[in-house]
Amino acid sequence: MVGISDIFLSICMAVSFIVFLAPLPTFYNIYKKKSTEGYQSIPYVVALCSAMILIYYVLLKGHMVGVIIINAIGVFIETIYIVFYIFYAPKKAKVQTIKLLLLFVVVGYGGVFLVAQFLLKGAIRTQIVGWISTAFSVCTFVAPLGIMRKVIKTKNVEYMPFLLSFFLTLSAVLWFIYGFTMKDYVIYGPNILGFTLGVVQMVLYVVYKNKKESNVTKEQKLSEVLQNHVIILEDGKELTQLTQEQIIDIWKLGTLIYSEKLNASAAEVGNNRPNIQTN
Repeated sequence: MVGISDIFLSICMAVSFIVFLAPLPTFYNIYKKKSTEGYQSIPYVVALCSAMILIYYVLLKGHMVGVIIINAIGVFIETIYIVFYIFYAPKKAKVQTIKLLLLFVVVGYGGVFLVAQFLLKGAIRTQIVGWISTAFSVCTFVAPLGIMRKVIKTKNVEYMPFLLSFFLTLSAVLWFIYGFTMKDYVIYGPNILGFTLGVVQMVLYVVYKNKKESNVTKEQKLSEVLQNHVIILEDGKELTQLTQEQIIDIWKLGTLIYSEKLNASAAEVGNNRPNIQTN
């Protein structure tokens, strides 16, 4: 007979599945542009390792088959993301991602498994693996901090999708409730931090969303202005039929040059300012 706890677990698994699928728009954007651009691979590598260790912990403890199933699905999906990322990433990002995989999956998970399996026994093994799993789960929630810092610095939420933050927060709440009812700190503990960071991400999105829309509006207006214009190159050739990407690149380049000239002018004024000495 299906109980309330089973229904609640199914809801938790469904939301977690949505969280795993939330980065799909990001990877569609990568596929469209054939480049990973400013996206980072570390959240996916950490999530992969965290799911693997949590599966091992639950296998040691027993019960909670649903937790094993959803994390096995997570391992599969995160692996696809990472392979996809490596395929489209520039050489430097490829190397960095492979190093992260070696560090977290081979050294991290492999080391935990070997030590726990051959050097630890009984309840102490389950307890230590549980604490390690908690640490990696915390890392999963901390991994997006680099993206949050980038959002604050650039005032652009492009690389921090709202849906991912929302479902991450919802998932944290549900798994906290489930873990608390099961009296398992490995399940509920990290989700306290997950809820907090999820809320912070959504707040950042709301704060900087309007600024992103303002930039998009400027780009669209510039596109309309330049659409019927012809650019004459130095060799006398005409450059016609500008694409949307070319127009945006021209706007961004012009903004960058203007900003650099403005900074240079300010520095020059500062250098030429007369020194006033007081007796």
